[in-house]
Amino acid sequence: MKWKEQINDMKAYQPGKSIDEVKQEFGLDEIVKLASNENPFGCSPKVHEFVAKESINFALYPDGYATDMRATIAKHLGVSGDELIFGNGSDELISIITRALLHPGVNTVMGNPTFSQYALNARIEGAEIREVPLKNGNHDLDAMLEAIDKNTAVVWVCSPNNPTGVVVEDAPLKAFLDQVPHDVLVVLDEAYFEYVTNNNHKDTISYIQEYPNIIILRTFSKAYGLAAFRVGYGIANKDLIAKLDPVRGPFNNTVLSQAVVQVALQDQAYIKKCCEENIKGKKQFEAFCDEHGLHYYPTDTNFILMEVKTDSNLVFQKLMERGFIIRSGNALGTPGYIRVTIGTQAQNEGLLAQLKAILEKEGVLA
Repeated sequence: MKWKEQINDMKAYQPGKSIDEVKQEFGLDEIVKLASNENPFGCSPKVHEFVAKESINFALYPDGYATDMRATIAKHLGVSGDELIFGNGSDELISIITRALLHPGVNTVMGNPTFSQYALNARIEGAEIREVPLKNGNHDLDAMLEAIDKNTAVVWVCSPNNPTGVVVEDAPLKAFLDQVPHDVLVVLDEAYFEYVTNNNHKDTISYIQEYPNIIILRTFSKAYGLAAFRVGYGIANKDLIAKLDPVRGPFNNTVLSQAVVQVALQDQAYIKKCCEENIKGKKQFEAFCDEHGLHYYPTDTNFILMEVKTDSNLVFQKLMERGFIIRSGNALGTPGYIRVTIGTQAQNEGLLAQLKAILEKEGVLA
């Protein structure tokens, strides 16, 4: 086989243990998963009602243009249908962008640490990866500008950033976009957009007309609680979308996923309620960290990256043994920290009680 050289030593994505695996391994009856930044409240009840009564002809392909879903989302966002592209989750959109623009001889610029799929997809395409260290958990936009040269094809700005949760505020973002060469695509990955509370961050959709070289990525996997349905979308000017869309595989969103997204969009009251509960949960974690002298990054997401002052893998393991699945900072490029999805009030209380016991045993609490 004549494999691409750059994939010879690559490993397939290794998801964490499933809830059932953890139950069996540790003899537990209940597991709380706070590892993948899913909405702990799930999706709108209207989605459950719709799925329970919906009848689908499984023999037919889905609408490859996602006509109805496209029109519904376009109306919700205040854009035209030809300014949208859809993916099987945002992950597929990242793959589409890298496949279209990255190849040996060009480079791509991103923060470090940030969402791992940018670098993974760039590596597959053989592009040079230029990682710029974060500054206080946020993108160092000045340093990223310095990393851009004539061979740069794509710049990734994850805002709010995963794993730190910090959002890029409007003024520095606009100053950055003003200086990026027009032939360089800037990807604004806004998977957690609905959770943002920072008053200095605005809805960036208005930027797509001002900056023809940007695309905004968003998803229904987080605040909308539809991760199982795999629907992500990109927003950009119609000329940019027209160049990207031929790279997209046909029929990449199922009949059911296209339908449930439209139902979920109709229940904005539910999204507002989930975001309000997320703010309450965020305060639980912040209060815990403040009380015990643990650093955390100011998050505009439904997760928090918090210090544990000991081996992140040890804390990850001990919490899993006690029925809570989180992410170790060692796997995210942030040793000494853990990333925890903000759950329900009860889930947060339970996790923090177990975390306190673990850290007290390790002798690291203030």
